[in-house]
Amino acid sequence: MSGFLEELLGEKLVTGGGEEVDVHSLGARGISLLGLYFGCSLSAPCAQLSASLAAFYGRLRGDAAAGPGAGPGPGAGAAAEPEPRSRLEIVFVSSDQDQRQWQDFVRDMPWLALPYKEKHRKLKLWNKYRISNIPSLIFLDATTGKVVCRNGLLVIRDDPEGLEFPWGPKPFREVIAGPLLRNNGQSLESSSLEGSHVGVYFSAHWCPPCRSLTRVLVESYRKIKEAGQKFEIIFVSADRSEESFKQYFSEMPWLAVPYTDEARRSRLNRLYGIQGIPTLIVLDPQGELITRQGRVEVLNDEDCREFPWHPKPVLELSDSNAVQLNEGPCLVLFVDSEDDGESEAAKQLIQPIAEKVIAKYKAKEEEAPLLFFVAGEDDMTDSLRDYTNLPEAAPLLTILDMSARAKYVMDVEEITPAIVEAFVNDFLAEKLKPEPI
Repeated sequence: MSGFLEELLGEKLVTGGGEEVDVHSLGARGISLLGLYFGCSLSAPCAQLSASLAAFYGRLRGDAAAGPGAGPGPGAGAAAEPEPRSRLEIVFVSSDQDQRQWQDFVRDMPWLALPYKEKHRKLKLWNKYRISNIPSLIFLDATTGKVVCRNGLLVIRDDPEGLEFPWGPKPFREVIAGPLLRNNGQSLESSSLEGSHVGVYFSAHWCPPCRSLTRVLVESYRKIKEAGQKFEIIFVSADRSEESFKQYFSEMPWLAVPYTDEARRSRLNRLYGIQGIPTLIVLDPQGELITRQGRVEVLNDEDCREFPWHPKPVLELSDSNAVQLNEGPCLVLFVDSEDDGESEAAKQLIQPIAEKVIAKYKAKEEEAPLLFFVAGEDDMTDSLRDYTNLPEAAPLLTILDMSARAKYVMDVEEITPAIVEAFVNDFLAEKLKPEPI
């Protein structure tokens, strides 16, 4: 176990009091579940989470001294076999830019933190787990490194005593089990979903992008059904009142989890680690995930010809999917779109390398550390070039890491598969020197 943890966290962590803790000692303490808490001292929601998380952490670990300033200590818990719930450890991963503010913030934390100086490792963790909002709390199996739960904030709210520890993912069929509604008041059992592709739609009436997507999704739903496909959508509301839910749901021809069933709505949010809305998750008839990017797919495929939208290794950069540039490092090959077939040829060039990277990480049950795009010439691409201060050359091979405000540029006359593969491998091996964006 310690090998995985040292690879992930480095050799040393620190307590709130500033003591160093060897990462390999976590194995001796029997830690089986690792929480990564992503946050920042300047964020009021992070300050609120720290207070509730400290109480939660203390209850689960049974730490009599758990509370402000009560660090776990280098060898705590090593003498005896720990109770299952005390096998939890949390590590704070900060985005703070000021060391004094960071020190003031971690001082009251009863868990561990990555040292302030480990800025590169922190950034890698933010990218690896595609953290887009703070505070965020994810739980990992400390032995295998697999993500157990992507939305730990809901765990704290829904299971404050830790009765469901270690909060591992449950099958979709189990989580969705129960009655579902149509907007005419008709109730159906979740077993009616058998044999269908399912879209799980997290949305709310108060959210303008949600309402815009809903209008498009209604048409997509109609087209897919008229084509004879077995497809159902389940609305999981984030509305602030049942009245708003009913008003919004009246516009939808599909099913919904009853608004009053807050526990089931929360379990679905936990299952898919929802960090923002609108989000459309698409599942196959067995309840296995096809894509988390249903929103992008619906907007890019108005005729639904590519339903059920299995992910493509390489995407053509567009207004609707450009938001993914902020989710982690992205390889972007800029081409001259005035040359007929240039974009398609570029996709074919990149695709074998993209498929190889995706397959490698899928085998480890991890998300690929890179997304792959081809960008033509349009206003959005021009804006991206301007923002990242890229040369006007085409073709131009780049890796853009927006969260790190870093870019890597390969400006050569001819882009070949060998050049792309070497560029990707060098990036993944951290051999490339970044330029600032």
